[in-house]
This record gives sequence, C-alpha cells and structure tokens, in this order.
Amino acid sequence: MKRIIVPTDFSDTAKNAARYAVQMADSIPGASIILYNLTDKIALGSDSSPLTEDKNDRFVVLQAALSNLKAELSELSSVTIESVVEEGSTLTDNLERYVRHHGIDLIVMGITGATRLEQIFMGSNALNVVNLAVCPVIIVPPNAVFRPIKKVLFASDLKDISTTVPFAPVKSVLNTFNPTVLVVNVDTDHYVEVTEDYKSQRAILENKLQEYNPEFYFIRMYDFQDSISSFAADRDVDLILTIPKKHHFLTGLFKTSHTKKLAYHSHVPILAIHE
Repeated sequence: MKRIIVPTDFSDTAKNAARYAVQMADSIPGASIILYNLTDKIALGSDSSPLTEDKNDRFVVLQAALSNLKAELSELSSVTIESVVEEGSTLTDNLERYVRHHGIDLIVMGITGATRLEQIFMGSNALNVVNLAVCPVIIVPPNAVFRPIKKVLFASDLKDISTTVPFAPVKSVLNTFNPTVLVVNVDTDHYVEVTEDYKSQRAILENKLQEYNPEFYFIRMYDFQDSISSFAADRDVDLILTIPKKHHFLTGLFKTSHTKKLAYHSHVPILAIHE
C-alpha cells in the first residue's frame, strides 16, 4: 500500500478522490501519490500534421493543471505527490500497463453522481478499472470525506473461501490500517437456521483472519445492496471491502439501482480486491 495512483480528469469528483487519497496516504509510512492523467491521441491529417491543437501545447496545459492540483493537495498532507501525463486511447489499457510496469499497490478513483450520462461514463471507467484485476481499487463516492479507517465492513458471500478470497492483499490492507473487521453475509436461503456449509465457510474465514478478531454478522434480507448500505450506516463503517468474482459478483454488486445508491451516493468508499 505504498505506491498509490489516482487517475484524474480534473473534475470535482476526481479532485475529491485525490483529496481522499492524499489524506489516507498521510497515515501510511512511506506512501506516495501519483496523479495520473490520460490525454487522447491527436488525430493527424494526410500530411501527418495535427488536425487539432498542438500536442506540446496540450501537454503544457495538462502539466500546469496537475501542478495546481498538487499545490492544492499539498496543503492537506505532507505525502510525496508526483504527476504523470500519458497519451492513449483508453484509460484501462494505459492504466493497466502503468500499474504493472511501476509496481503500483493501489488505485483510488472517484465515481460521479452528478448526471445520468456522467454516471454511465465515469461509472464504467471505475468499474472497468476494477475488472482489470491488476491491484486493489478504492472507489470514492462523490461526497465522501476521508476519515481514519477504523472499521472495515468485509462483505462476503461465504462461498469457496479458500479459493476465492485473496488473503495476501486483504491482509495487506488490514495490516495497513489495523481496523475492526466486520464480516457481513447477506443471504435469503438460510431461512430460520444457517446451513452447515455456511458454518464451515465461516470457520475457514475466521481461522484465516484470526489475528484481526473478526466479528461475524448474518443478515437474512432479500436485497444485498440495501442491507450492506444500512449496516454500514448503522455501524459507522469507514470502508467497505468486497471481493469481485470473475463471473457474477461484480455484476451483482454494481448494476442494480440499489447498487447505484451505494456506489454513487454513499459516503462510504468501496475497496475492491479481485479474487
């Protein structure tokens, strides 16, 4: 959790995510921030001359904008802040390459709730970055304000724990913040009593996380997103930890209207660590 990259397009949502990132990094010894901006490739005419503004002029403007943002963020934290401008076609492709080549430990991104069009565009950007599965991603809701991470809600389906939970990065996060860990399972299939398989999977997870003394909660409700959101609010949770699964979990977590309420309007950031 030392090298943290924050993609920015200089929107209010992206700036809020950057503020969250630098304040979080301030509590992590040796952490540094990289502000990352991707600019479109400039189209060329038949004579190879640019059809739009000069490439160098664009980079000068973007570097100036990044310098201004760095100055603003430096007032909030003493953490080291770098900036990078790259040219490319898609954020996911460029970011994946950069993360792999530069040993990035964490991506922090904003997710907007301003307009439906922005939700579709920025939302898919953030979720597509989660799908890259190159490193953990924190999605910062638009109105989120950083608070020391003292309580982490670990949303788990308690299925195939041994093969689906990436314990190394999960423990890296928990070791960084040393929070209270609240493991929450939402399931409508247990009815009055939990199943033996549930008990078995809970025992595996409890053993794997025993050094953190996790607390377990079972919620028998029909809506996962509403249940998690309500629990997070009731228990004053600082971060929601999820493990997106390759085929269904991310889709189930992020596509419904209840999920939009959680992702776009919650004050609780979401940390996604891929299986």
